[in-house]
Amino acid sequence: MDATHRIACQENLFNPLTSMGMQVSGILVISHFFHLLLKGLGQPGPIAQIFAGLVLGPTGLSNIPLVNRFFYQSTGADFYEIFGLFCRIIFMFLIGLETDIPYIRRNNVVVVTAIAFGGAIIGMIFGLATSAFLHHELEVQGQKTMFMAIIVLLLAYTASPVVIRLAAELKFDTSDIGRLAIISALIIEMTCLAIFNLVVAIHANKVYKYGIYCVLLDVVIIFINKYLADWFNKRDQNQKYLKNTELFVILSLVIGSAMYVEWASFNSIISCFAIGLLFPKKGKAARTLIHKLNFSVHNFILPVYFGYIGFQFNGRYLNSWNNVLIVVIMVLLSIGCKISGTLIVCRYLKIPLNKGVLLGFIMNLKGHADLLFIGSSSKILITWSPKSYNLLLISIVINTIISGPVVALLMRKQENLLGNMHTELEIHDPDKEELRMLACVYGPRPLSAILSLVSALSGSKKAPITPYLMQLIELLPKRRTNVSYHELEADELSDEEDYGGNDALEINEAVDNFTSETKILVRVTKAVSSIATLYEDVCNSAEDLRVSIILLPFHKHQRIDGKMDIGKEGIRTTNQKVLRHAPCSVGIIVSRGIDGVPGFLQLLGSDTVQHMATLFFGGPDDREAIAWSRRIAAHPQVNLTVIRFLRAAASSNVRNSQIDDSSDEDDGMFVTLSRLEKGNDINEIDNAFLSEFYNRYVTSGQVGYVEKYVNNAAQTAEALKDIGDMYSLFIVGKGGRGNSPLTTGICDWEECPELGTIGDFLAASDFNINGSVLVVQQHRHAKKDVLDD
Repeated sequence: MDATHRIACQENLFNPLTSMGMQVSGILVISHFFHLLLKGLGQPGPIAQIFAGLVLGPTGLSNIPLVNRFFYQSTGADFYEIFGLFCRIIFMFLIGLETDIPYIRRNNVVVVTAIAFGGAIIGMIFGLATSAFLHHELEVQGQKTMFMAIIVLLLAYTASPVVIRLAAELKFDTSDIGRLAIISALIIEMTCLAIFNLVVAIHANKVYKYGIYCVLLDVVIIFINKYLADWFNKRDQNQKYLKNTELFVILSLVIGSAMYVEWASFNSIISCFAIGLLFPKKGKAARTLIHKLNFSVHNFILPVYFGYIGFQFNGRYLNSWNNVLIVVIMVLLSIGCKISGTLIVCRYLKIPLNKGVLLGFIMNLKGHADLLFIGSSSKILITWSPKSYNLLLISIVINTIISGPVVALLMRKQENLLGNMHTELEIHDPDKEELRMLACVYGPRPLSAILSLVSALSGSKKAPITPYLMQLIELLPKRRTNVSYHELEADELSDEEDYGGNDALEINEAVDNFTSETKILVRVTKAVSSIATLYEDVCNSAEDLRVSIILLPFHKHQRIDGKMDIGKEGIRTTNQKVLRHAPCSVGIIVSRGIDGVPGFLQLLGSDTVQHMATLFFGGPDDREAIAWSRRIAAHPQVNLTVIRFLRAAASSNVRNSQIDDSSDEDDGMFVTLSRLEKGNDINEIDNAFLSEFYNRYVTSGQVGYVEKYVNNAAQTAEALKDIGDMYSLFIVGKGGRGNSPLTTGICDWEECPELGTIGDFLAASDFNINGSVLVVQQHRHAKKDVLDD
């Protein structure tokens, strides 16, 4: 008897674990196959994973009796429920950790809330109207009020994990509409869960007994994480990431608090999201969590979770027209309510119709907390029959299967409309629009100059800035060796995480210090590739992140004696390729200064005012340089002067009429914008652009304006030498006006054509200046280039 009992216990323990492991493995393998198959049709990963679950579930392979007996164990439900719980805890914590709080703060809360609740409110109305009919048709005994509440929540709900994953797969998560959809989905999901938890608490009379305890526990965990993260960040400065034990401590607190919330009969999704949302975002603690969790969540947890949604789909319940009608009604109600409600709100907010339709289908994505509304979490509220549970589950799965491909189709048709519209700063409003930029470094040497420029471009803090820093790492060819792996030294063992070595450690430390000082969160990424293809990583990342500018370091660095020393030639090659293929404007920073210490670096950690100059000769690149300067000029520690170079012969008729208040200081015309006569040498676009800039910034005293009159390149060179010691940063366009007599022949030969004529002159070793040089190239547009030429 004892032996029989022991064998039975072993089978009950072994079989559910084995079947769950086989389900997970099958879902991952089949979903990978479907992903390869559907990727060519533009379908995202979650749809392929749901299809994998359908194939493996009772609608597919589990129809085979042998497979069914193996996968469906009598004691397996508890294992699946616990596995799903831990999956939800981890990925909701990660979603909170990656949520863009600054974006929520700087956007109109009314707009985001209206998008979130537009379709939800219509869904609530129709849910109330149809709940009696559905209650009768689904044959739910009694509990009409609770059933009505569940139907209302199902129609109002949007699954934020599905929205986030779909947006990431289709690469519109960084677009305005993508971020709007993600934040709106999070708002409606948290609202539905809060209502659901409140209903459960009221029904079980646990509002005061356990509800307050759960809230207090979350607050305590949030404060503990704040101090733990700060302590871990400072504990070992020589580590790039937290140790596994430190990571385990943080995750244990999150899981422990979530388990208590679940034990109290509440849902822990809000708790996990809030703990992640309020976790300190700076330092290696957050960096480690994001790095470690991202891989497991996106490559294992979410695919299995989405696959298990499809695995629960049981098509055998669609065995009558009545059941099919119920599913059709639920699907049409959900799609109709979401699209109509969203379109009404979009019309009021003056959002285009095509974007409104896209938002409506995105907000109709299901498959997360709504499974809890009809699952184990609602057992305390209502008793579901197999028919009612499975038909509601089928409607949830079909909603996502329909909406996902429709969103992918709309994205393909509207790819140009939803692409990056801010590829240059000339048409960018510095006071209102967000500036997204991608700065690239190969090592820590140019990092100070680049971070100083990021700080300067943040302006007056009125307009937001979202900087990304990408460490570019050359992937060296594998060296052949006869030494066995276990005989290699510790520093020879490397994987992708270790690429960059100590440089990555110094970069992370510098970025953390910068974030602490300026409160500007810099998101650090990494690109590992051969030097021949590094430019592709830069351009692809710039396109995916929808940045307006790319910032690159110059391939030379200044020695103590002031001479420019050549670094890796591969850096120069990469810069040249990025300039040719970049999907946005590009800037190259040449770090120069006194005794090898650039004065521009003093912008960080100092109260001194930096004097900077923008040199304007004309043309699209120079206009873009002025556009960069508009943001820099708004910085409280920057005193910016725009210096326009003009032909003396063309301006002789206006010299006597101008006010020369500062001729002793700079030998130029100050304060007044020249009213030059129109001629072949005057670009009307330049004049119109400078006139608007002058009226907005110069007349208000925010920017100084100087006109230098020269006849040829030699006089231009002398004028540049005269002001070489006056400014800590020179901003200049790469192209200028092309073959202008003011610049042609300024150098005997161009050493670095990628900097343009003036940029190459200022960066030359034999030209001693005390300031750094920023060379700007505007994003190339065929029509604009023809017009400007």
